[in-house]
Amino acid sequence: MPDVTIRLLAPTDSLSDLTALLNRAYGGLLEMGLRYVATWQDETITAKRIRDAECWVAEADGALVGTCTLAGPGRGRGHPYYEREDVAKFSQFAVEPSVQGTGLGSRLIKQAEARARELGAAEIAGDTAEPATHLLAFYARRGYRVVGRTKWDTVNYESLILSKRL
Repeated sequence: MPDVTIRLLAPTDSLSDLTALLNRAYGGLLEMGLRYVATWQDETITAKRIRDAECWVAEADGALVGTCTLAGPGRGRGHPYYEREDVAKFSQFAVEPSVQGTGLGSRLIKQAEARARELGAAEIAGDTAEPATHLLAFYARRGYRVVGRTKWDTVNYESLILSKRL
C-alpha cells in the first residue's frame, strides 16, 4: 500500500469522491443483505452527515481511501447514549475495498479515539449491524463493548451500540 496521510476533510475535497468511497466500502455489506445508509447515500446525505462533525479522511496518491466522521462529546444524535456529555460518536467509518485488511481501518479508528480524548470524551461510541459479526469482532478486538441496541428507520437490520472507554 502507498503512503497514507490521515487528515481532516478539506473544502477542496470532493464530496462526490467521498460518497463514492463510502458506497464502495459498504458494498460488501450490501452483498450480505445489509442496507447501511452508506450503501445508497448520495452527496446531499454525505454533506448532512458530516455537517456538525469532524470528517477525517485517509489519502493515498491523491485519492481518498478511508474515512471516519467524529462528533464530539454530547454532539451525537439518534440514540440517548450518543447524547451523553462524556461520549463522542464515530460514524461513516470506511476503507476502500482494495486496501481493507492492511491496518488502515485500525489507524483511522485510533485517530478518532485520540481526537475524542482531545475533545474531552471519556468514551467513544458507534454502531453496526448485529448480523455483521466480522465488524463486531473488529471492534471487540479493539476494546469496544455492546452498550445498547436500536433499530434505525433507514436500515433493514437491528444495530448494536458499541462503546470504548478512553
